[in-house]
Amino acid sequence: MEIPSSVKAFIGAALEEDIGSGDITSRLIVPAGHESTAMLVAKEGLVLAGLPFVEEVFHTIDGSVGVKALTEEGSHLKKGTIVAEISGKTKALLMGERVALNILQHLSGIATTTNRFVVKMKGLKAKLLDTRKTTPCMRFMEKYAVRMGGGKNHRFGLYDGILIKDNHVEIAGGIKEALKLAEEGRYLSKVEVEVENLKEFREALQRGADIIMLDNMPLKDIKEAVRLAKGRTAIEVSGNITLENIREIAETGADLISVGCITHSAPAVDISMKIVRRIEEGYARGVMI
Repeated sequence: MEIPSSVKAFIGAALEEDIGSGDITSRLIVPAGHESTAMLVAKEGLVLAGLPFVEEVFHTIDGSVGVKALTEEGSHLKKGTIVAEISGKTKALLMGERVALNILQHLSGIATTTNRFVVKMKGLKAKLLDTRKTTPCMRFMEKYAVRMGGGKNHRFGLYDGILIKDNHVEIAGGIKEALKLAEEGRYLSKVEVEVENLKEFREALQRGADIIMLDNMPLKDIKEAVRLAKGRTAIEVSGNITLENIREIAETGADLISVGCITHSAPAVDISMKIVRRIEEGYARGVMI
């Protein structure tokens, strides 16, 4: 995977924030030229995402550091699995440890949470989408993690998709007016509009919106919107989607379900880095569930 320059800059800034003028503890304790091998270990069950960025962290510090993946991105790992081995100058490993783990734990947390939603929808046609509710400057990485968890990416930003939301509708003077303006200036293939009730839905359907997002609508209205659409437009459901209700929403026949919490509220998983002389007994190399 080619890592964008913006992500490389982000990683560089994260390292600068953490290392500053230098790792004074390692400078005092670690002998010059000392080399080690470290292993990344899953301390709980998780879905893995983020090793390409871990490699970028260590290569930014020292290009000679080797990162050997022992598991695949998107894999379901059980507690005790060795995720990867990292070899090189000990000081470089220690300087990169925290930033690498912060990224890997966060992204694997997103992948793990995403996968829980995907599993709840198994066997139904609806696809799970992410949103723009991401950590500033981490959107590329977080949306990557969503894909590793089995979800799909919605638009990356304001620049790559037309999505008419409530404030646009207010400014334009209504659903039909907003759709008319978007159609006149569109250069992308699809126009999506957010609606809050069945009256707005009917207006959007009549105007020929490509995708209609049902925002915080009750289940009975979602079912009615799907019935009215009859496949003429794609139906996206958004707002207050949880692990407890997503299956029921997917069963309405909706095409897409967008969930903000898979990026903005996913808890980080527990992964540690241990410098070792050998593979420790009790850890399984690359074991997956």
